[in-house]
Amino acid sequence: MQLHITHLTTYRFETPPSYGLQQIRLSPKDSSGQNVQDWSLSFEGASLQTEFTDHHNNKTHLIRIDEGVQEMTVKSEGTVTVDDKNGIVGKHGGFAPLWYFLRQTPLTHPGAEINKLASSFSAGQGTELERLHGLSHNIGALVSYQTGQTTAISTAEQAIGSGAGVCQDHAHIFISIARQAGLPARYVSGYLMMNDRVDQDATHAWAEVYLENLGWTGFDVSNQISPDARYVRVATGLDYSSAAPISGLTQGGSGESIKVDIHVQQQ
Repeated sequence: MQLHITHLTTYRFETPPSYGLQQIRLSPKDSSGQNVQDWSLSFEGASLQTEFTDHHNNKTHLIRIDEGVQEMTVKSEGTVTVDDKNGIVGKHGGFAPLWYFLRQTPLTHPGAEINKLASSFSAGQGTELERLHGLSHNIGALVSYQTGQTTAISTAEQAIGSGAGVCQDHAHIFISIARQAGLPARYVSGYLMMNDRVDQDATHAWAEVYLENLGWTGFDVSNQISPDARYVRVATGLDYSSAAPISGLTQGGSGESIKVDIHVQQQ
């Protein structure tokens, strides 16, 4: 399937910041079953400082907000061809070793509720793959998909406690429990072509677990499937903080607002 994606992020400031840096991870890369046909990244109200490939093998750009601006935009756009491989990405690559993905982070750190689910997962029947699909189902039943209940800094344990969250929370819970079971796991940010609409206001997120016989394999808890040809992988990390599409800091200024417009459709 060939997908065309347009992603526009607009920052507005009532009072311009005196200084601002943003780290951009919005450029997908070729991987198993995914081929980037063309991709562009542009900025208004900001200037490119450097670009590099980080230790998760993500294409990363660092931009500086221009002095005195009250509006900055980041636009990424391109076409990607994706095959349906039942969520299987395959062999491990990049600079970080597999054992690195067993490390819990502040966002995935287990508490009592995570440990309870992890015990149930470890005691389950079937192959690892079957039990991981069962884990996805259990998380989806326990934490309903609802916006506005959690934030970008909510932890996996907090999301279980609230009983509601979004794709980021589902991925963090799943990753935490997989790591508890000794399985390398990572967070994936990217795009999903929806069946009922083209316009979206947020990127999507899911989890990948490394299995000995399959390699990296994806699980989208929010939609209860493994990623198919509607999914475009952009960045990976230990959690949201190391795979976020845009992150950074500003000094000074006031009244910051952010608007995201995403358009994903089959070409």
